[in-house]
Amino acid sequence: MIVTLTAHPALDRSIALDRALRPGDVQSGTPGREDAGGKGINVARAISAAGRDALAVLPLASDDPYAARLAASGAIARVVPVRGHARANLTLTDPQGVTTKINLPGAPLTDTEASQLIEAVVEACEGARWLVLAGSLPPGVSDDFYVDVISAVRTRWGTDAPRIAVDASGAALRSVVERGHPDLIKPNEDELAELAAVALETTADATDLLHRVVALARSFVPERVGAALVTLGGDGAVLVDAGGALAASPPPIRVVSTVGAGDSSLAGYLLGDLDGLDASGRLRRAIQYGAAAASLPGSQAPTPGDLPAGAVDVTRIDADRSDPLPTATIHVDG
Repeated sequence: MIVTLTAHPALDRSIALDRALRPGDVQSGTPGREDAGGKGINVARAISAAGRDALAVLPLASDDPYAARLAASGAIARVVPVRGHARANLTLTDPQGVTTKINLPGAPLTDTEASQLIEAVVEACEGARWLVLAGSLPPGVSDDFYVDVISAVRTRWGTDAPRIAVDASGAALRSVVERGHPDLIKPNEDELAELAAVALETTADATDLLHRVVALARSFVPERVGAALVTLGGDGAVLVDAGGALAASPPPIRVVSTVGAGDSSLAGYLLGDLDGLDASGRLRRAIQYGAAAASLPGSQAPTPGDLPAGAVDVTRIDADRSDPLPTATIHVDG
Protein backbone atom coordinates (compact mmCIF):
# COMPACT_ATOMS: atom_id res chain seq x y z
CA MET A 1 0.00 0.00 0.00
CA ILE A 2 1.11 3.51 -0.83
CA VAL A 3 -0.66 6.37 0.92
CA THR A 4 -0.64 9.87 -0.56
CA LEU A 5 -1.64 13.18 0.96
CA THR A 6 -2.95 15.97 -1.24
CA ALA A 7 -3.61 18.88 1.08
CA HIS A 8 -4.31 21.30 -1.80
CA PRO A 9 -6.26 19.36 -4.48
CA ALA A 10 -7.08 20.94 -7.82
CA LEU A 11 -9.51 20.34 -10.64
CA ASP A 12 -7.20 20.26 -13.67
CA ARG A 13 -8.72 21.62 -16.87
CA SER A 14 -6.76 21.48 -20.12
CA ILE A 15 -7.13 23.27 -23.45
CA ALA A 16 -5.28 22.29 -26.63
CA LEU A 17 -4.34 25.46 -28.55
CA ASP A 18 -4.36 25.47 -32.36
CA ARG A 19 -0.98 27.23 -32.41
CA ALA A 20 1.64 28.69 -30.08
CA LEU A 21 0.30 30.86 -27.26
CA ARG A 22 0.08 34.55 -28.23
CA PRO A 23 -0.25 36.69 -25.07
CA GLY A 24 -2.74 39.51 -25.47
CA ASP A 25 -4.35 37.93 -28.53
CA VAL A 26 -7.55 35.96 -29.14
CA GLN A 27 -7.01 32.42 -30.36
CA SER A 28 -8.94 29.20 -30.60
CA GLY A 29 -8.46 25.90 -28.90
CA THR A 30 -10.07 22.54 -28.29
CA PRO A 31 -11.42 21.60 -24.85
CA GLY A 32 -9.31 18.83 -23.46
CA ARG A 33 -9.59 16.80 -20.28
CA GLU A 34 -10.88 17.65 -16.84
CA ASP A 35 -9.13 15.57 -14.20
CA ALA A 36 -9.11 15.32 -10.43
CA GLY A 37 -5.61 16.63 -9.86
CA GLY A 38 -3.09 17.57 -7.23
CA LYS A 39 0.29 15.89 -6.95
CA GLY A 40 -0.70 13.24 -4.43
CA ILE A 41 -3.82 12.36 -6.40
CA ASN A 42 -1.76 12.06 -9.59
CA VAL A 43 0.69 9.71 -7.87
CA ALA A 44 -2.13 7.59 -6.45
CA ARG A 45 -3.86 7.36 -9.84
CA ALA A 46 -0.66 6.12 -11.51
CA ILE A 47 -0.03 3.59 -8.74
CA SER A 48 -3.60 2.28 -9.01
CA ALA A 49 -3.39 2.13 -12.81
CA ALA A 50 -0.43 -0.23 -12.38
CA GLY A 51 -2.58 -2.58 -10.33
CA ARG A 52 -1.01 -1.72 -6.96
CA ASP A 53 -2.83 -0.51 -3.86
CA ALA A 54 -2.94 3.22 -3.27
CA LEU A 55 -4.99 5.31 -0.87
CA ALA A 56 -5.30 9.04 -1.46
CA VAL A 57 -6.07 11.24 1.55
CA LEU A 58 -7.45 14.71 0.85
CA PRO A 59 -9.76 17.42 2.17
CA LEU A 60 -13.02 17.62 0.23
CA ALA A 61 -16.44 19.19 0.71
CA SER A 62 -19.45 16.98 0.02
CA ASP A 63 -20.85 19.43 -2.55
CA ASP A 64 -17.54 20.04 -4.36
CA PRO A 65 -17.66 19.34 -8.15
CA TYR A 66 -14.18 17.87 -7.71
CA ALA A 67 -15.78 14.82 -6.08
CA ALA A 68 -17.35 13.63 -9.34
CA ARG A 69 -14.02 13.73 -11.20
CA LEU A 70 -12.28 11.99 -8.32
CA ALA A 71 -14.85 9.17 -8.41
CA ALA A 72 -14.48 8.88 -12.17
CA SER A 73 -10.68 8.54 -11.83
CA GLY A 74 -11.04 5.27 -9.96
CA ALA A 75 -8.72 6.42 -7.19
CA ILE A 76 -9.45 5.02 -3.73
CA ALA A 77 -9.73 8.02 -1.43
CA ARG A 78 -10.14 8.80 2.24
CA VAL A 79 -11.86 12.16 2.41
CA VAL A 80 -11.70 14.62 5.29
CA PRO A 81 -14.83 16.83 5.18
CA VAL A 82 -14.11 20.56 4.86
CA ARG A 83 -16.17 23.62 3.98
CA GLY A 84 -14.10 25.10 1.14
CA HIS A 85 -13.95 23.84 -2.44
CA ALA A 86 -10.91 22.57 -4.34
CA ARG A 87 -9.12 25.10 -6.53
CA ALA A 88 -9.02 24.98 -10.33
CA ASN A 89 -5.92 24.84 -12.53
CA LEU A 90 -5.93 25.68 -16.22
CA THR A 91 -3.40 24.20 -18.65
CA LEU A 92 -2.82 25.54 -22.17
CA THR A 93 -0.83 23.28 -24.49
CA ASP A 94 0.25 24.16 -28.05
CA PRO A 95 0.83 21.67 -30.90
CA GLN A 96 4.55 21.44 -29.99
CA GLY A 97 3.74 20.40 -26.43
CA VAL A 98 4.73 23.74 -24.88
CA THR A 99 2.65 24.08 -21.74
CA THR A 100 1.41 27.18 -19.92
CA LYS A 101 -0.22 26.50 -16.57
CA ILE A 102 -2.33 28.84 -14.45
CA ASN A 103 -2.80 27.69 -10.85
CA LEU A 104 -5.40 29.31 -8.62
CA PRO A 105 -5.35 29.28 -4.79
CA GLY A 106 -7.64 26.96 -2.92
CA ALA A 107 -9.83 27.57 0.09
CA PRO A 108 -8.08 27.95 3.46
CA LEU A 109 -8.00 25.05 5.90
CA THR A 110 -9.04 25.82 9.45
CA ASP A 111 -6.91 24.60 12.35
CA THR A 112 -9.52 21.94 13.09
CA GLU A 113 -9.62 20.75 9.48
CA ALA A 114 -5.82 20.61 9.33
CA SER A 115 -5.69 18.54 12.51
CA GLN A 116 -8.33 16.15 11.19
CA LEU A 117 -6.38 15.79 7.96
CA ILE A 118 -3.25 14.80 9.88
CA GLU A 119 -5.26 12.29 11.94
CA ALA A 120 -6.67 10.75 8.76
CA VAL A 121 -3.18 10.34 7.28
CA VAL A 122 -1.89 8.71 10.46
CA GLU A 123 -4.70 6.16 10.48
CA ALA A 124 -4.34 5.48 6.75
CA CYS A 125 -0.66 4.63 7.18
CA GLU A 126 -1.26 1.38 9.05
CA GLY A 127 0.68 -1.25 7.12
CA ALA A 128 1.71 1.17 4.35
CA ARG A 129 5.10 0.91 2.60
CA TRP A 130 5.31 4.57 1.57
CA LEU A 131 3.63 7.83 2.49
CA VAL A 132 3.79 10.50 -0.22
CA LEU A 133 3.37 14.13 0.84
CA ALA A 134 2.94 16.00 -2.39
CA GLY A 135 2.08 19.43 -3.69
CA SER A 136 1.67 22.93 -2.38
CA LEU A 137 0.07 23.72 0.95
CA PRO A 138 -3.34 25.40 1.16
CA PRO A 139 -3.86 28.80 2.76
CA GLY A 140 -4.30 28.59 6.50
CA VAL A 141 -1.57 26.04 7.33
CA SER A 142 2.04 26.72 8.26
CA ASP A 143 5.14 25.86 6.25
CA ASP A 144 5.78 23.15 8.87
CA PHE A 145 2.59 21.25 8.03
CA TYR A 146 4.39 18.37 6.31
CA VAL A 147 6.82 18.18 9.22
CA ASP A 148 3.85 17.87 11.58
CA VAL A 149 2.44 15.05 9.44
CA ILE A 150 5.76 13.19 9.44
CA SER A 151 6.14 13.56 13.21
CA ALA A 152 2.59 12.34 13.86
CA VAL A 153 3.00 9.29 11.59
CA ARG A 154 6.35 8.27 13.04
CA THR A 155 5.17 8.82 16.61
CA ARG A 156 2.10 6.65 16.05
CA TRP A 157 3.70 3.81 14.12
CA GLY A 158 7.32 3.82 15.28
CA THR A 159 9.45 1.23 13.48
CA ASP A 160 6.36 0.21 11.47
CA ALA A 161 5.97 3.69 10.00
CA PRO A 162 6.09 3.91 6.21
CA ARG A 163 8.97 5.54 4.42
CA ILE A 164 8.28 9.17 3.59
CA ALA A 165 8.55 10.72 0.13
CA VAL A 166 8.05 14.47 -0.30
CA ASP A 167 7.33 16.31 -3.55
CA ALA A 168 7.06 19.97 -2.60
CA SER A 169 8.87 23.24 -3.15
CA GLY A 170 9.77 26.51 -1.48
CA ALA A 171 9.35 26.95 2.25
CA ALA A 172 7.43 23.67 2.68
CA LEU A 173 10.33 21.67 1.20
CA ARG A 174 12.96 23.61 3.14
CA SER A 175 11.13 22.91 6.37
CA VAL A 176 10.87 19.18 5.60
CA VAL A 177 14.57 18.87 4.77
CA GLU A 178 15.59 20.84 7.85
CA ARG A 179 13.29 19.13 10.36
CA GLY A 180 11.53 16.14 8.82
CA HIS A 181 14.37 13.87 7.60
CA PRO A 182 12.36 12.32 4.75
CA ASP A 183 13.48 9.15 3.01
CA LEU A 184 13.06 10.69 -0.46
CA ILE A 185 12.52 14.12 -2.00
CA LYS A 186 11.57 14.73 -5.64
CA PRO A 187 12.38 18.28 -6.70
CA ASN A 188 13.12 19.48 -10.21
CA GLU A 189 16.42 21.27 -10.78
CA ASP A 190 14.96 24.72 -10.09
CA GLU A 191 13.34 23.59 -6.84
CA LEU A 192 16.60 21.93 -5.80
CA ALA A 193 18.57 25.12 -6.46
CA GLU A 194 16.00 27.15 -4.52
CA LEU A 195 16.25 24.69 -1.64
CA ALA A 196 20.02 25.09 -1.58
CA ALA A 197 19.83 28.89 -1.97
CA VAL A 198 22.22 28.57 -4.90
CA ALA A 199 21.83 29.89 -8.44
CA LEU A 200 21.91 27.03 -10.95
CA GLU A 201 22.90 28.73 -14.18
CA THR A 202 21.62 27.41 -17.47
CA THR A 203 24.37 25.65 -19.37
CA ALA A 204 24.55 24.16 -22.86
CA ASP A 205 26.65 21.32 -21.48
CA ALA A 206 24.24 18.62 -20.29
CA THR A 207 27.04 16.75 -18.52
CA ASP A 208 28.00 19.85 -16.57
CA LEU A 209 24.37 20.36 -15.55
CA LEU A 210 24.18 16.80 -14.24
CA HIS A 211 27.28 17.27 -12.12
CA ARG A 212 25.97 20.55 -10.74
CA VAL A 213 22.65 18.94 -9.82
CA VAL A 214 24.43 16.03 -8.16
CA ALA A 215 26.63 18.43 -6.18
CA LEU A 216 23.57 20.23 -4.86
CA ALA A 217 21.75 17.01 -3.98
CA ARG A 218 24.80 15.77 -2.08
CA SER A 219 24.46 18.82 0.17
CA PHE A 220 21.43 17.08 1.71
CA VAL A 221 21.91 13.38 0.97
CA PRO A 222 22.24 11.32 3.11
CA GLU A 223 22.62 13.54 6.19
CA ARG A 224 19.18 15.19 5.99
CA VAL A 225 17.46 13.23 3.21
CA GLY A 226 17.71 9.55 2.41
CA ALA A 227 17.66 10.08 -1.37
CA ALA A 228 16.85 12.74 -3.96
CA LEU A 229 15.14 12.02 -7.26
CA VAL A 230 15.71 15.20 -9.29
CA THR A 231 13.63 15.46 -12.46
CA LEU A 232 15.14 17.42 -15.35
CA GLY A 233 12.26 17.56 -17.83
CA GLY A 234 13.35 16.42 -21.28
CA ASP A 235 16.87 15.77 -19.95
CA GLY A 236 15.67 12.92 -17.75
CA ALA A 237 16.41 12.61 -14.04
CA VAL A 238 19.14 12.12 -11.47
CA LEU A 239 19.00 9.85 -8.44
CA VAL A 240 21.34 10.57 -5.54
CA ASP A 241 21.44 8.34 -2.48
CA ALA A 242 23.99 7.05 0.01
CA GLY A 243 25.30 4.63 -2.61
CA GLY A 244 26.16 7.30 -5.20
CA ALA A 245 24.57 9.17 -8.09
CA LEU A 246 22.88 7.90 -11.25
CA ALA A 247 21.53 9.74 -14.28
CA ALA A 248 19.20 8.67 -17.10
CA SER A 249 17.58 10.27 -20.13
CA PRO A 250 14.12 9.47 -21.56
CA PRO A 251 13.59 7.65 -24.84
CA PRO A 252 12.23 9.69 -27.77
CA ILE A 253 8.54 10.57 -27.38
CA ARG A 254 6.06 13.05 -28.83
CA VAL A 255 5.34 15.52 -26.02
CA VAL A 256 1.63 16.25 -25.63
CA SER A 257 1.46 17.73 -22.11
CA THR A 258 4.07 17.91 -19.37
CA VAL A 259 1.49 18.41 -16.62
CA GLY A 260 1.84 15.66 -14.04
CA ALA A 261 4.98 14.18 -15.62
CA GLY A 262 6.99 14.73 -12.45
CA ASP A 263 4.23 13.14 -10.37
CA SER A 264 4.25 10.11 -12.64
CA SER A 265 8.04 9.92 -12.35
CA LEU A 266 7.67 9.65 -8.59
CA ALA A 267 4.97 7.01 -9.01
CA GLY A 268 7.26 5.03 -11.32
CA TYR A 269 10.09 5.19 -8.77
CA LEU A 270 7.80 3.92 -6.01
CA LEU A 271 6.45 1.15 -8.23
CA GLY A 272 10.03 0.11 -8.92
CA ASP A 273 10.68 -0.02 -5.20
CA LEU A 274 7.57 -2.14 -4.62
CA ASP A 275 8.88 -4.51 -7.29
CA GLY A 276 12.23 -4.81 -5.51
CA LEU A 277 14.29 -3.05 -8.20
CA ASP A 278 17.73 -1.68 -7.42
CA ALA A 279 18.57 2.02 -7.71
CA SER A 280 19.16 1.78 -11.47
CA GLY A 281 15.87 -0.01 -11.98
CA ARG A 282 13.93 2.47 -9.86
CA LEU A 283 15.41 5.40 -11.80
CA ARG A 284 14.68 3.69 -15.11
CA ARG A 285 11.06 3.12 -14.07
CA ALA A 286 10.77 6.77 -13.00
CA ILE A 287 12.00 7.91 -16.41
CA GLN A 288 9.58 5.61 -18.22
CA TYR A 289 6.58 6.84 -16.25
CA GLY A 290 7.51 10.50 -16.62
CA ALA A 291 7.93 10.10 -20.38
CA ALA A 292 4.64 8.21 -20.64
CA ALA A 293 2.79 11.00 -18.81
CA ALA A 294 4.31 13.65 -21.08
CA SER A 295 2.98 11.78 -24.12
CA LEU A 296 -0.61 11.86 -22.81
CA PRO A 297 -3.11 14.75 -22.81
CA GLY A 298 -3.94 16.77 -19.72
CA SER A 299 -2.87 15.24 -16.41
CA GLN A 300 -3.89 11.74 -17.41
CA ALA A 301 -2.22 9.02 -15.36
CA PRO A 302 -0.16 6.59 -17.46
CA THR A 303 -0.71 2.83 -17.33
CA PRO A 304 1.99 0.19 -17.84
CA GLY A 305 0.75 -0.09 -21.43
CA ASP A 306 1.61 3.57 -22.03
CA LEU A 307 5.29 3.19 -21.16
CA PRO A 308 7.59 4.03 -24.10
CA ALA A 309 9.32 1.12 -25.80
CA GLY A 310 12.71 2.79 -26.18
CA ALA A 311 15.64 1.89 -23.96
CA VAL A 312 16.52 4.00 -20.92
CA ASP A 313 20.28 4.03 -20.35
CA VAL A 314 21.40 4.66 -16.78
CA THR A 315 24.89 5.98 -16.09
CA ARG A 316 26.81 6.52 -12.87
CA ILE A 317 28.01 10.07 -12.12
CA ASP A 318 31.64 10.34 -11.09
CA ALA A 319 31.79 11.15 -7.40
CA ASP A 320 35.35 12.50 -7.59
CA ARG A 321 34.67 15.35 -10.00
CA SER A 322 35.09 18.75 -8.36
CA ASP A 323 32.33 21.34 -8.75
CA PRO A 324 32.52 25.14 -8.41
CA LEU A 325 29.18 25.48 -6.64
CA PRO A 326 29.32 26.79 -3.06
CA THR A 327 28.17 24.71 -0.12
CA ALA A 328 24.40 24.78 0.12
CA THR A 329 22.77 26.33 3.14
CA ILE A 330 19.15 25.93 4.17
CA HIS A 331 17.46 29.01 5.60
CA VAL A 332 14.34 28.23 7.57
CA ASP A 333 12.31 30.87 9.39
CA GLY A 334 11.40 30.27 12.97
